[in-house]
Amino acid sequence: MLFRKYPTYCDRLRQDMAFLTSNGRLSEQLVDKIILQLNRVYPQILTNKEAEKFRNPKASLHSRLSNLLAHLQKEGDKPCQEFYRALQINAEQLYNNLPSRRILSPTFFLACFSIAAGLAFYMYCCNSDSKVLGGAKKILGFSPIIIGRHVRNICMLYMEDTQRNK
Repeated sequence: MLFRKYPTYCDRLRQDMAFLTSNGRLSEQLVDKIILQLNRVYPQILTNKEAEKFRNPKASLHSRLSNLLAHLQKEGDKPCQEFYRALQINAEQLYNNLPSRRILSPTFFLACFSIAAGLAFYMYCCNSDSKVLGGAKKILGFSPIIIGRHVRNICMLYMEDTQRNK
């Protein structure tokens, strides 16, 4: 099976469906705006007949929205992408809070690992063994690329202070 780096818009819509259909997330007016935008801008995505069906005030908002999202998923990735575009235009705040947009990136995990490794290195440097401390100062002195200059300066000042207090 081929590994996809980024999920498709259909996958994202499947992931966001429960969030979007929960009570109070989308108002009736907002759903109507999205349906009209999809119908007017992309009639090949949502025909007039389909738009009327999804805007039927006799059906509950939850069922109309669920049916619309299911319909878009059946149509493919482009209709799902256009739904997200319409949602972003009409409800920016809601769009930014979607579960599919809040997934932690690999960069986040790399940053967390770097912080943990930095803290472990720092704890190792705070060992009372002066040989370890001297070696650590040399490494920290030549590591502006590894850690930020300000963090390096604070660590070096702390280590010098702890060495003087011994």
